[in-house]
Amino acid sequence: MKSYQKLTTAQPAACQVEEEGAAPTPSGHGKLAPWWVGSGLLVAAVLLSTITVWVLRQVSGGWLGPTPPPKCLLVPESHRFDCYPERRVVVTQELCESRGCCFIQSPPLAEGKQGVPWCFYPPDFPSYTLESLNQTALGMVGLLVRREKAYYPQDIEKLRLDVEFETDTRLHIKITDAANPRYEVPLDVPRVMKRAENPMYSLNFSWDPFGVLLQRKTTGTVLLNTTVAPLIFADQFLQISTALPSKFLYGLGEHRGSLLHSLDWNTLTLWARDVSPTESFNLYGAHPFYLLMEEGGNAHGVFLLNSNAMEVALQPAPGLTWRTIGGVLDFYIFLGPDPSMVIQQYQQVIGFPAMPPMWALGFHLCRWGYGSSNETWQTVRAMRNYQIPQDAQWNDIDYMDGYRDFTLDPQKFASLPSLVEDLHKHGQHYVMILDPGISSTSPRGSYWPFDEGLRRGLFLNTTQGQPLIGQVWPGFTAFADFSNPDTHQWWLENLQHFYAHVPFDGLWIDMNEPSNFMDGSEDGCPPGEFDSPPYTPAVLGDSLSAKTVCASAKQKVSVHYNLHNLYGLMETKATASALIKIRGKRPFIISRSTFPSQGRYSGHWLGDNRSQWKDMCYSIPGLLSFSLFGIPLVGADICGFSGSTSEELCTRWMQLGAFYPFARNHNTQNEKAQDPTAFSPAARTAMKDVLLTRYSLLPFLYTLFHRAHLQGDTVARPLFFEFPRDVATWELDRQFLWGRSLLVTPVLEPGVDSVTGYVPQGTWYDFYTGSSVNSSGEMLKMSAPLEHLNLHIREGSILPTQKPGITTEVTRGNPLRLIVALSSHDTAWGDLFWDDGESLDTFEKGNYSYVVFNVTQNIFTSTVLHASTEATKVTIGTLSIFGVQKPPSKVLLNGQEKPFSYLDNQVLTVTDLGMSLIQGFSLQWL
Repeated sequence: MKSYQKLTTAQPAACQVEEEGAAPTPSGHGKLAPWWVGSGLLVAAVLLSTITVWVLRQVSGGWLGPTPPPKCLLVPESHRFDCYPERRVVVTQELCESRGCCFIQSPPLAEGKQGVPWCFYPPDFPSYTLESLNQTALGMVGLLVRREKAYYPQDIEKLRLDVEFETDTRLHIKITDAANPRYEVPLDVPRVMKRAENPMYSLNFSWDPFGVLLQRKTTGTVLLNTTVAPLIFADQFLQISTALPSKFLYGLGEHRGSLLHSLDWNTLTLWARDVSPTESFNLYGAHPFYLLMEEGGNAHGVFLLNSNAMEVALQPAPGLTWRTIGGVLDFYIFLGPDPSMVIQQYQQVIGFPAMPPMWALGFHLCRWGYGSSNETWQTVRAMRNYQIPQDAQWNDIDYMDGYRDFTLDPQKFASLPSLVEDLHKHGQHYVMILDPGISSTSPRGSYWPFDEGLRRGLFLNTTQGQPLIGQVWPGFTAFADFSNPDTHQWWLENLQHFYAHVPFDGLWIDMNEPSNFMDGSEDGCPPGEFDSPPYTPAVLGDSLSAKTVCASAKQKVSVHYNLHNLYGLMETKATASALIKIRGKRPFIISRSTFPSQGRYSGHWLGDNRSQWKDMCYSIPGLLSFSLFGIPLVGADICGFSGSTSEELCTRWMQLGAFYPFARNHNTQNEKAQDPTAFSPAARTAMKDVLLTRYSLLPFLYTLFHRAHLQGDTVARPLFFEFPRDVATWELDRQFLWGRSLLVTPVLEPGVDSVTGYVPQGTWYDFYTGSSVNSSGEMLKMSAPLEHLNLHIREGSILPTQKPGITTEVTRGNPLRLIVALSSHDTAWGDLFWDDGESLDTFEKGNYSYVVFNVTQNIFTSTVLHASTEATKVTIGTLSIFGVQKPPSKVLLNGQEKPFSYLDNQVLTVTDLGMSLIQGFSLQWL
């Protein structure tokens, strides 16, 4: 029996502080609700703020400077929106007042931290005026006029406001230059033909100053209120702020930290960057989307369709400021009303994720530094020898000749084609890495990828029209311009040439921020508005060209300044198209850099993490954030990439990693091996067992991916998605769910044999034994010896599982076991999607089976809603029913009596059913 101890504490502590030396905490600034809207709370805040300033002036001996004007003292600290966000500048009163803003100096904070802005907007700071507003077939069109120049160059005087009531749950608001076209993200978005008839939202405007006021009709909650600070729209500085209805905000990637963002003056920068995941840094991808939980459990989301360098400043008002340096302000707002529906509605705009091949959900193994194809092969054989599940073997850049794309080291990796052939004979797959930097130093005529790319003009160019040369692994490199359709054809031809020698199954595209070991290029970057813009967001390195190419680089569609954050997405689209043409099957791609709509083409891994407990802990909010971003095929490097793991850490990480939607163990060079075969028999067995558990759940996981592909459901999801009315779940990010049914509670700390996790209200069943846990919604201490991962099934669920094999191919041929977890009303529901696991568009073409399972009044039914020949090979062998209150006297399968077993922990099991998956049946217990 399992032992559980009820606790009164809240959730476990957040992930530990970095062992070496923590990065500085991010910063941001703020103010909420219209300054002229009076309330007791606001008046109290103003009085408190005024008194605080007076007291500080008395104790500071005058260092705070002269008393500010009364209008400035009216603005509470938490509501001060930053008028001087430039970094690396000591903001003086003179600088601040030159912008027409209020200056109130605050006590200094610890190095690297920012708090209340010293320079902030007064209530009467000039903004745009809404001059006209007219109805259109889909919404409204308006004209905004600014009569006083703002303080950034090329201020735009007249703006066009477009509003479209696209659906009852989706509103589209776009603000752009009324006179001149501007760069807009080349992303396919849905075009509606008629106006929403019964929207969940109510939209109003403040005319002077202009502001958007958006409310949820049912509750009156104000979702957006942009009157809190002035709108600024210059050519290279666009800023709009809003009040937030709560502090529970998620999304805005890619960053490392907790799932729930801090609103304590926290600035999040979006600019794709190659850097090991570190708190406060802008990382590999850019996702300008947030989800916010409202009081009462409703949720909404906001997406800014903009690919320029950007920062989002969060402040305790609560409030938020979008600050970008190009493009337009193109907002989509999603009304939910629950968080799962918000994410579905977001994906209706950016696109639903691709259906992965079944083998992509198996276990993947990789390292940089195998050294040779023979050593790689030895690892594969060792995995087979110990009967440890593995579906894919990968190689990092060491398979290449001189680290050049589309080449093979002729000495060390000569046997790679034979290894790939062997993998295929065993139902396994091969994945290799590719980088977008193409070596430019080979003698002319000796390296076709560069010679042909140069001949066709397919590389990023300098402002002088010559290929921009940076430096990556092979040395000096040019960078493919994937915004050019001709580059897609060249990429395909390169892959075809290599595939003829090494018939790979999937591709791992790395370094596609794009990464550059130089800042800009071998010649630096030219002076000008792109490389030295009037405002640079808080990017790592303080320059847009830091460890990437010059922002002024020319691409087919636009300048790199606009396209940088899209580089990885554009490479992924070219790669997916090529893989489909080469293999004729579903493409499998893992990309490091990502942008909204990435899930349509690839998965993602969380980058070059470290072999530390903290990194394992932070992987959970990482994968949950990417679930919000519509990229469900996501995971972290299991056991850590850099540094040396320990047996305990790797065992615990393999347990957690077995429940990443994308499960890959990856290691760097010059460190000891960390594949499961490298450890003691006890650790190896624990790793094998948890992988077998994953493989047994593949039918369930595959069905979750089908629902993601079909309608935008999340696969790994935060607890609050299923329990949005339970406020205790809103901050949880050390546990997660698969779908709505399976709760994963990993151990994230060393030296323990128990784990504390939150168990939401209801009955939950131990996955392994079927024993029940009844919770009122509380923290429980669970036994967790080193060989054990806590898994619980939610009442009312039916999980399709399968006898596991050591590959997905073997597993698919084994009998199914259906696990029924009865609710308190003795009901349950589940489903199963089944196809051949690899063909393109099986659902769209009708080449699939879909079966629904249901329990009511002690009768289990399997109903086939759609059938295909693939499912005729599959049988349902066992039915396990958890929570059967009384021992049955008999069990009937389609009316015929059947042997069964019943345990004291209320688990009823019926074996040897022998029912074809496409054969509906019923089973009754009396």
